[in-house]
Amino acid sequence: MFNVTILKLRDIIKGFAGIIIILFLIILISNNSKIKQSNNKLLSKLEEKYNVFSEKHMIECIEKTIPSAKELNEEYKEIKNNEDKEDFTEEKFLETVLKTEISSIKSIQNQEKNNKEETDNKEFEDKELQKKEESKKTSGEQNQEQNIQLAETGIKTEVITQNPLKDSYNVEYGKVKIKNQTEYNLTEEMLNPDIAIENKNIILFHTHSCESYTSSEKYPYTPTGTFRTTDLNFSVARVGEELTKQLKEYGYNVVHNTDYHDYPSYNGSYTRSLATVENILKETPSDIIIDIHRDAIGSRSDYAPIVKIGDNDIAAQIMFVIGTNEGGLWHPNWNQNLKFAIKVQEKAEEMYPGLFKPIMLTKSRYNQHTGKYASIIEVGATGNTLEQCITSMKYLAKVISELP
Repeated sequence: MFNVTILKLRDIIKGFAGIIIILFLIILISNNSKIKQSNNKLLSKLEEKYNVFSEKHMIECIEKTIPSAKELNEEYKEIKNNEDKEDFTEEKFLETVLKTEISSIKSIQNQEKNNKEETDNKEFEDKELQKKEESKKTSGEQNQEQNIQLAETGIKTEVITQNPLKDSYNVEYGKVKIKNQTEYNLTEEMLNPDIAIENKNIILFHTHSCESYTSSEKYPYTPTGTFRTTDLNFSVARVGEELTKQLKEYGYNVVHNTDYHDYPSYNGSYTRSLATVENILKETPSDIIIDIHRDAIGSRSDYAPIVKIGDNDIAAQIMFVIGTNEGGLWHPNWNQNLKFAIKVQEKAEEMYPGLFKPIMLTKSRYNQHTGKYASIIEVGATGNTLEQCITSMKYLAKVISELP
């Protein structure tokens, strides 16, 4: 495979020794059919036409056939020039060549391993992207089949939850109830929703994109976890899609992100969703940022908080979850977030009493430092069906559109 000697026509013995070494190395490292064929041709030419090859032609032929031969030939020359003649031997150089080839082969094997890992990762990403695109396509087809129905006003609303859980709260502001889980003393000034909503941009996203509901005849699905699914047509992403459509009907510019933040790994969901929101904000500055979840009440999988609106609509109840900086994370605008939730819920109690459960004020931040009016809304619980949660979005969009 390599020219291990500088052939001299007058030194026949040394020339034949060089050819023998070349043959040995070619056989040793040949590991694919193309190289073997090339080596065989080269060997054949060497055997049949050695007598007509000049030293220069022999070297050029080998170097063109095997790219690394040129480098080794130059290395040989350098070593030979730097070594004393009596200390330099063909055996020493052959040992150097073999070590170099073993290192090269290991490098090739490592590169092939890395390429395989990259290919496997790319295949996984492609499958997830394909799954997501198919989900969007299916969802789009369903939407085209349905006309968007806007919410009516001036209709009766009644809480009809079966086997309800008692709503606990310890603060009231007018008709708005708040479950304060922090050490903050919520004063009149802190609760007064004296804010102006001027920016018409709204960001919707899902930290737990795979949260889903009780399967129903209209929306049956195969779970990929306990009340979880990677099919976005049946998760909270579908709820966000409905809210997006409704809000756009009222003139809002809505960015709805449906990236998976809790799949394939649930841990780190909030870190990933934070990066998503920050990237969106670079292109679309927004005050209202809503992270849509499903209430996770593990001990009561049948719990389905619902309200009847008008004669026919059954809607899942909604709950604001507002974070603070009491957990130690920087969050200077948490009080503005709370005022926004109170403002929305105050209007909802006026239009559709019972649509909202008490606001939950917590010590955790939940990435709500990203927006002037950022919040979590939990739409329904595990016992609710997807259609009940979709119905809720019709009325939530109407409430937001009526904010002063």
